[in-house]
Amino acid sequence: MPDAPADLASLLDRARGCAVLIVGDVMLDHFVIGGVERISPEAPVPVVRFDHEEYRLGGAANVAHNVAALGGRVAIAGLVGSDEPATRLLAELTRVGIDTASLVTDPARCTTRKLRVVTTRNQQVARIDYECDGEISGELEQLMVAKVRDAASRAGVVLVSDYQKGVVTARVAQAAIDAARARGIPSLVDPKVPHIDYYRGASLVTPNHHEAEAVTLLRIRRAEDAREAAHRFRERARCDSVLITRGEHGMWLLGPDGEFDLPAEAREVSDVTGAGDTVIAAIALGLGAAGTLQDAARLANRAAGIAVSRFGPAAISAEELRAALA
Repeated sequence: MPDAPADLASLLDRARGCAVLIVGDVMLDHFVIGGVERISPEAPVPVVRFDHEEYRLGGAANVAHNVAALGGRVAIAGLVGSDEPATRLLAELTRVGIDTASLVTDPARCTTRKLRVVTTRNQQVARIDYECDGEISGELEQLMVAKVRDAASRAGVVLVSDYQKGVVTARVAQAAIDAARARGIPSLVDPKVPHIDYYRGASLVTPNHHEAEAVTLLRIRRAEDAREAAHRFRERARCDSVLITRGEHGMWLLGPDGEFDLPAEAREVSDVTGAGDTVIAAIALGLGAAGTLQDAARLANRAAGIAVSRFGPAAISAEELRAALA
C-alpha cells in the first residue's frame, strides 16, 4: 500500500538536522548563456551572443547542496585544486551551509569544472570539461581516507558520490563503507560501472538503468527486466540493496523488505541532469530519519519529479517537496 503524502511529509520533517557525510567528486558547473540568431560563416556552428553566465554546484557538491536544501546537516569530503574555480566552489558550499573541513587541496590538479554553452532557450551548444581524473594515490589518498574516517564518526549517514574523477578509489570507498558499517549507520553509493568492485558491503547502490545494463549485461525494457537486473546487480556489487532509476519509467527497488516498482511522478521533463543527485540525497535523509528504505525511495521519487522539471543541476528545497506532497 503506497505511503500517504502525510506519511512522507512526516518523514521529511523528521529528517531535518540529520547529519550526512558526502564523499566524492566535487565539481563546479559553469553555464555561459546567450542568444543564437545565425550560423557562423567560419564553420557550421551557431554563433552565441553572450548574455550572462551562472555557476552552480555540481557532482558530489550538488548532492551535498540537495541534502542541505532538504534540511540535512552536511559535511563533504573531496578534492579541489588551488585555483579560481576552487575558491568559487568553496565559497558557494559555505554559503549554503555545508561543512568543507574535509575537502583536500591538491595544487597539482585542477578543480573539476564543466563549462556549458547554452542558448537562452536552454539548448546546449557545447560542453568543455576541465578535469584531472587520474585516481589519487600515496599520501594524498591516505589523507583522504583519514578525512573520511574522521568525518564519518560524526555522521548519521555516509553517501559516496562517484563521478570517476579520481577521488573515489577502492581504499576511499571502502573506508567510507566500513566506517558506516562499524557505526551501524547506512552507506549509500551513486556508482560508476568501472568501480563496481569498490562498493562491497554498501547498504544501497543506486545505478541508473544504463549502468545496471552495463553491469548485468541485461536489456531493461520492462519491470520484469528491472527486477532481474536488480538481483544480478546486487550479487555482482555485493551490496545489501539496489535502486535502479529508470527515467520516465520510475524506479525499481530491491531491498530487505521486498521488491517495489515505483512509477515516475507525472511532470514535464526539462532536463534530467542532476536528478540522480536529488534521488540519493532524499534517500539519505529518509534513512537518516529512521524511515524504511521503501519510504525513503518514495520520498526520493517525489523529489526527482521536481528536479527533472528544472534546467541543469538543481537543489530541491524542503518547502518545495512538502508542497508537492500536499
